[in-house]
Amino acid sequence: EDRMCDTFIAMPDVTCDGSVIFGKNSDREPNEAQQVVLLPAMDHPEGSQLKCTYIEIPQVRHTHAVLLSKPFWMWGAEMGANDKGVVIGNEAVFTKLPPTKEPALLGMDLLRLGLERGSSAEEALHVIIQLLETHGQGGNCGLTHPLFYENSFLIADASHAWVLETAGRHWAAEKVTRGVRSISNAITIGTRWDLASSRLVSTAVEKGWSKKVDDFDFGRDYSDFVFTTFSDAHSRQACTTSLLQKAGCVDLPYAFSVLRSHGGSEKPDWSPDRAIAGASVCCHVGFGPIRISQTTGSLVSRLRQGEEPVHWVTGTAAPCTGIFKPVWFSTGLPETGPAPTARADADSLWWQHERLHRLALMNYQNTMALYRQERDEMESRFLQRAANGPLEELSRVCFSEASEAGQRWYKQARRANLRTTARFYYRQAWARFNRDAGLSFD
Repeated sequence: EDRMCDTFIAMPDVTCDGSVIFGKNSDREPNEAQQVVLLPAMDHPEGSQLKCTYIEIPQVRHTHAVLLSKPFWMWGAEMGANDKGVVIGNEAVFTKLPPTKEPALLGMDLLRLGLERGSSAEEALHVIIQLLETHGQGGNCGLTHPLFYENSFLIADASHAWVLETAGRHWAAEKVTRGVRSISNAITIGTRWDLASSRLVSTAVEKGWSKKVDDFDFGRDYSDFVFTTFSDAHSRQACTTSLLQKAGCVDLPYAFSVLRSHGGSEKPDWSPDRAIAGASVCCHVGFGPIRISQTTGSLVSRLRQGEEPVHWVTGTAAPCTGIFKPVWFSTGLPETGPAPTARADADSLWWQHERLHRLALMNYQNTMALYRQERDEMESRFLQRAANGPLEELSRVCFSEASEAGQRWYKQARRANLRTTARFYYRQAWARFNRDAGLSFD
């Protein structure tokens, strides 16, 4: 079983306008609805406690406002930003250390804590490290399939980024100031880093994973071979890196296209039902035990010194079928309906989109042909209007136009009455997911 994600950063020397562009797809179970929330900055009483997903830890006096994209059942988040211009995405990584099954902080809790407590990328990095060393990471991260893993993080602000990769309470961090950097479900730091925990290297030597201190390689010596291989992490990381490097310069539309990528070359007959194994950046569940993850939320952020960051969220699954919409802290998050659960709810933004998304999966190329062009034109309009800065109503208008369009495209696809081209086992797998969620197509 896998749980896959991809996170990337493009630094000012490779973006078209000298900004920092951050992107992440969060891949989880198909019915694990993700909610986008914006929580205000808060002051807390001295000595108060904070309940995270599983454990309580001491609260701090002040927490920053945060924009989070989070699995509905967790306290923590898969990705997000704070009002100080810090963004973070996390990845599951699998190491030779047995993951802690006892409740501790989840990687998603650490991510949210880093955003609530860190006013720069570097400060958020140290918040996460300190909490990791104090409380450890662990506990079940799966909704219906128990899943235990360690975490890596990409933490950025408008001036620089950090990659933080962990194994139990051990960690290494690498500072990123130029070019592009991406992380996936594998440890990517090898023989060079900027900061590391005190016993990172000696533990590997003691356990016989590394022959001697000066031969140590974090990725090679700590990685679990089976999980790292099945997650296709190295090929997805190579895909995001090469797409970003060959861009000429990276801008927001290009960042969206990277998160929509199905493996570099978009073949005209590509369909999500084809393979049992293998994973693409825009991740689609297959049938069988290997491809059990689906992109359930996406975020692209643009950070630039002296300007208010803009965060582009889908708030829905499968970015290849959805629309990126802008959010600013200064204008707030538009209404997205009730908090979703694992049961279909037509009033919640995430589930509203699922009918269109899941219909598209049954005849991918022909359904997308019905609305892809209009979707791209709408997104271009949003980008043009957002370039002029946060207009009070713009975010709300974009969310509502996208929502209306999605419902219209769903009706259009139903009227077109396209024949299902998806293979039998794939249809069966999705019929089961739909049944579990109580999702009907009427």
